[in-house]
Amino acid sequence: MSTEYKVELEAFEGPLDLLLHLIRQQEIDIYDIPIAKITDQYLQYIQMMANLNVTVAGEFLVMAATLIYIKSKMLLPSDPETSEEVEDPRLDLVQQLLEHEKFKDAAQLLYERETVELSVWARGGNEFEEEEKEMVDVSLFDLVQAFHTIVERYKDQIGMQVPRETVTLEYKLDEIRKLLKVKRYFYFSMFLREKISRLHLVVTVLALLELTKNHEIRLFQKGIFEDIRISAC
Repeated sequence: MSTEYKVELEAFEGPLDLLLHLIRQQEIDIYDIPIAKITDQYLQYIQMMANLNVTVAGEFLVMAATLIYIKSKMLLPSDPETSEEVEDPRLDLVQQLLEHEKFKDAAQLLYERETVELSVWARGGNEFEEEEKEMVDVSLFDLVQAFHTIVERYKDQIGMQVPRETVTLEYKLDEIRKLLKVKRYFYFSMFLREKISRLHLVVTVLALLELTKNHEIRLFQKGIFEDIRISAC
């Protein structure tokens, strides 16, 4: 695929966000991270991002190296000749995650407070708004996972790429914007109602990432692995 479809991951979320996403998703104790499991899952996400042709920022690769280093340290047998207590190699990472989570939660609280203040004079609500309250915001990593899940689930439905097929990012951006002018929302799976090439699907996901980055759309999900709802901001 042409490099014109690449999206800089750095513009969305960083490696600590990905680690927090994995920890929260699986309800893992942040003070006792199963480092081997988390490292494997982190590397799988990096690979999925590469499959999406998303440019992985250097800090993600640095974190990957850090996780592999911590994993190797924890696999080393303890020295029976020393009685000194060995410091947990995960400690520095845990402190970084706790600090990052604290600022992330504070930023979310400020955003929610601003949203409430802006909504003070709003009249009532409607069925769409009430239903949306039951949903949660989707992160970049949820969208990457959704892409991977859909590709696996609809392997037979995703058509072969046509030679010299051209699908521009601008075309997909325009297509999504036009859809949201006639619909209040639509679902990610809508793009699979007809046979679609992998190229079309990849460019669609990159368009959604770009629109999310520009705060033109919001992504919601009722639960883990549920279909993703796309609506205008």
